[in-house]
Amino acid sequence: MTRWTRRLLFAAVAVLAPALAGCEAGFNAPTQEYHPAAFGNYASPSHLSIQNAFVLGPAPGAVLPAGGQAGAFLALYAADGDRLESVTAPGAAASVRLVGGPVTLAPQTLVTLTGPAPRIVLTGLTRPLTGGQSIALVLDFANAGAVALQVPVMPHAYEYATYSPPRLPPAPTTAPRARTSPTPSASP
Repeated sequence: MTRWTRRLLFAAVAVLAPALAGCEAGFNAPTQEYHPAAFGNYASPSHLSIQNAFVLGPAPGAVLPAGGQAGAFLALYAADGDRLESVTAPGAAASVRLVGGPVTLAPQTLVTLTGPAPRIVLTGLTRPLTGGQSIALVLDFANAGAVALQVPVMPHAYEYATYSPPRLPPAPTTAPRARTSPTPSASP
């Protein structure tokens, strides 16, 4: 090989190496793009996985008032199957509803409770909530039992802007009762 051929071969290898290696370098590489982190909390007790659990809070700078409600979002996976029976939020909510009832987890199937409307609704908040706080949730499963974890309260903005807050139940309406006037008695 001549010196010229070696230089040409070296230049070709230098130019083609990234393409042949399959890497994507440059200004539009996937590593250059923003990928949001999953900010929710995780737990994995006995063949059960709770992923990206969080409570949807108010918009930045706002407050969910005490007595109000908030939605919780998460994903569940049970290798052997299970059923989410109930949820409590000690110190944060008077009660928690599972909209639609208990959630059955088929074996080796990811179940996402992400909406658009929340399936887990905290009602009667015992204290005001803002984004950035964390609260305790206790998930009670038929087989795995109670699983406690701290979950963040995420502001209703950014990647969580498309999530829906819980819908307030309609206020009970009471229609005024129609007055019945005594029927005049017929006089003879």
